[in-house]
Amino acid sequence: MQTVVITGASTGIGRAAARHLAEQRWRVFAGVRKQADADALAADHARITPLILDVTDAASIAAAVATVSTAIEGSTLGGLVNNAGIAQMGPLTVQPMDEIRAHFEVNLFGALACSRAFVPLLGLDETRTGGPGRIVNITSVGGKISSPFLGAYTATKHALESVTDTLRRELMVYGIDAIAVGPGAVATPIWDKAETEDGLLYQDTVWAKAIANFADIMLKGGREGLPPEDIAKVVETALSDPSPKARYAPVPNKLTNFAIPSRLPKRWLDRIFAKRYGMEIKT
Repeated sequence: MQTVVITGASTGIGRAAARHLAEQRWRVFAGVRKQADADALAADHARITPLILDVTDAASIAAAVATVSTAIEGSTLGGLVNNAGIAQMGPLTVQPMDEIRAHFEVNLFGALACSRAFVPLLGLDETRTGGPGRIVNITSVGGKISSPFLGAYTATKHALESVTDTLRRELMVYGIDAIAVGPGAVATPIWDKAETEDGLLYQDTVWAKAIANFADIMLKGGREGLPPEDIAKVVETALSDPSPKARYAPVPNKLTNFAIPSRLPKRWLDRIFAKRYGMEIKT
């Protein structure tokens, strides 16, 4: 039985991945920050072991590594899924810098800190028995296409795409793979949190109407997006396929939502965004 660690497993993609992998006979250590979430996960499946893990806290990460290391008894860890993340709307020129930094602390530095901490268990420690494991980083379609009003979030996902490629190219010498999974819209609570926390913050700015339009479109798309269970199956593929892709892109309506926009000239895409969200362009 392979063992995997999943961060940000309290809801959404992380929890769906924990359940799915447990059903596929993986031993799952599911990272959460709150005991209530740990208790809920423990009831999901016998092969899920909740792990109190705050990816922004070095001591919490170290304690989690020690727990997993003891549990796998000298064998290698099969996988690390860096899923923990936050998303808050706001124009980059007025969004509070503390809020922007928080995105980087969780979405980017948290993923990198966990990768650095768990990589000895994945195979960098060559005294361990078993084959090397894999790092799977949950990025986003926003890691390839930058959106207005989610600049802090998409910046971290662009960076995480780069970090994934660099880790893969550096860790080849140990046989440790690093793979990006970049979903499009997924029906997860992250969008409900965005609506609750960001809905009225920028109503006195020039972007107020555009942000309201953006929020309506994003929230509708998120709630009607792919089920998180679909992404969980892609995560399983990334962890277990003998010849995995370097990047997976589970995106609904992929041609129009990813393939075409990612190939359009940037100035064209600028105007498409402006029209879609009702922004007047000054020349």
